[in-house]
Amino acid sequence: MLALLKYIREIFANWWSEFTLQTRLMAAATLIVSLSMSGLTFWAVNTIQQDARLNDTRFGRDLGLLLAANVAPQIAENNLTEVARFSQRFYSSTSSVRYMLYADETGKIFFGIPFSESEVKNSLTIQRRIQLPDNYAEHSELPLVRQHITPDGEVTDVFVPLSHEGNNLGVLAIGINPNPTVVASSNLTRDVTIAVFISIWVMVILGAVINALTITRPIKELLVGVKNIAAGNFKQRVDLPQGGELGELISSFNDMAERLERYEEQNIEELTAEKAKLETLVSTIADGAVLMDTSFQLVLVNPTARRIFGWENIEVVGENLLHHLPASVTAELTRPLYQIVEDNTTAEREGNEFRITLTQTTNRTVRILLTKVLDQYRESIKGIAMTVQDITREVELNEAKSQFISNVSHELRTPLFNIKSFIETLHEYGEDLTENERREFLDTANHETDRLTRLVNDVLDLSRLESCRIYHFEPVELDQPIEQTLRTYQLNAKDKGIELRQDIAPNLPPVVGHYDLLLQVFANLVGNGLKFTKSGGQVMIRAYLLADNSPEKIPEDSHTSVTPYPSRQVRVEISDTGIGIDLEDQQAIFDRFFRVENRVHTLEGTGLGLSIVRNIIEKHHSQVHLVSEVGVGTTFWFDLDVYQEEKRVIEQSPLEDPLIVTQGSSTPASVL
Repeated sequence: MLALLKYIREIFANWWSEFTLQTRLMAAATLIVSLSMSGLTFWAVNTIQQDARLNDTRFGRDLGLLLAANVAPQIAENNLTEVARFSQRFYSSTSSVRYMLYADETGKIFFGIPFSESEVKNSLTIQRRIQLPDNYAEHSELPLVRQHITPDGEVTDVFVPLSHEGNNLGVLAIGINPNPTVVASSNLTRDVTIAVFISIWVMVILGAVINALTITRPIKELLVGVKNIAAGNFKQRVDLPQGGELGELISSFNDMAERLERYEEQNIEELTAEKAKLETLVSTIADGAVLMDTSFQLVLVNPTARRIFGWENIEVVGENLLHHLPASVTAELTRPLYQIVEDNTTAEREGNEFRITLTQTTNRTVRILLTKVLDQYRESIKGIAMTVQDITREVELNEAKSQFISNVSHELRTPLFNIKSFIETLHEYGEDLTENERREFLDTANHETDRLTRLVNDVLDLSRLESCRIYHFEPVELDQPIEQTLRTYQLNAKDKGIELRQDIAPNLPPVVGHYDLLLQVFANLVGNGLKFTKSGGQVMIRAYLLADNSPEKIPEDSHTSVTPYPSRQVRVEISDTGIGIDLEDQQAIFDRFFRVENRVHTLEGTGLGLSIVRNIIEKHHSQVHLVSEVGVGTTFWFDLDVYQEEKRVIEQSPLEDPLIVTQGSSTPASVL
């Protein structure tokens, strides 16, 4: 029930909210007038009914006293026949009397009109009595009057005490009918009142309907049309068959909308083209561009800014900028942004450039520039433009340059200091030194000079590799640079007691590469292996063809194994049984000037060899990998593309060659 009442209240509230203030005032005035007139009419009817009731009461009291005075002597003499005859004659002579009842002192009815009593009486016979008020005995000398409602109207009951010569004989009850004229007048007045009330509301409703059809509806249509025009919908039309001034207004509105639509069609293409130019320009610039209003609500964000701040998958336009920036950027820019908005001057503020490091997705450094956006008169701030530049590469290059200069300076200082020290000693005390001492000093200076030469050469090689120089690649038979490397280091290996071996797969196809660069790779890797391998160990160079995952079908009558090379890669491994490389050093082993002897303090080197190897292998569109275990040894390996030939003939099947591994393997075939 409560839910139903709530639903009805909501419907009424929605219905009432649709009315204008004028309609509500009109309805309220009509309700007040109609209720006032109805109340006045009902008040008049009630007054008339009260007067009629008072008259009926007086008439009944007088009539009861008169009748009681006439029948009291007969009742005292117990002459009920005369009482009945008189009462019947009295009842028949007037229509105002509804009933007449005679009862004794106890209230038992012994005669009445209309009244009938059972002729046969027994124990089950109901004794009819008059229920008198409790205090009637105290005022028995006065008539008692009351009213009760019947289906035929209100009846006045008059109770008159019967007494004769001071003896109480009982009570006479008379029912008086209401005055028919008064009843008819009251009913007529009530009907007229209801008719007036309904007529007023019918007139109001009809007036409202006519007003809505002729005035309110066209005005609402015009209001909706004006709102649509203001919103940019120039196709809006009002189609109502109205005449007079309202019809002229509707016609003028339609003419205005039509002209605006034509104007929009003439300029929309030009505006769209200009907008497309601006959006294309903003979206294609390399720097991030963000435009916001003075409430920091985003208006425009280009793809570069979305990528830098990680907004690719979210819609931030219309949102507050400070709610979506990374925490480090928010902390840095919140105060400057509020200062720009609160500054009413049009002059550019100093210090609106910030350098911030982002650490959310990837570590990067950005430069952010904040600029005011002024109105066309340059009098007030309309927004803020934020330019975001990704300067991560610039910062890394500056750090690398500083580190490179620092490392080179450090590496050059040591041999130069040694050379200068020994030369000065020879210059000042040469005559006091023995021949062996002078020769030892000169050997040390010569050794330091060679070391300085190697360092300069490595720096020049690394600089040349990291430049934009274009190298010409051609077919290279790997066995040639490998054999040349082994010949170069054979004596060095023999002096240290290290076995230098090679394991080159037969009929190995040529690879695409640069001979001198590959020779330098082998020299650096074999030299490192010899440097970090103790006497009795070994250094080995392996080269084999990576197996094909989808070999062609071999003819049954073929005496040779014919294998295609769609993978087109040859794997090269340089293994040693040296001291190995710690796992923590394997990540930095290819960095410039990083040396294992920095930790073991036993061997010398420039720290640039592996960095040069990495750059050379990257020039060959590959990567160098390593597998190492401390105390066991290290294996460096990389893959080179095979020079394009349709087929090569191999005397041994690749499935039987133990040196061939599956293409794309992440580890070398064997590790010493």
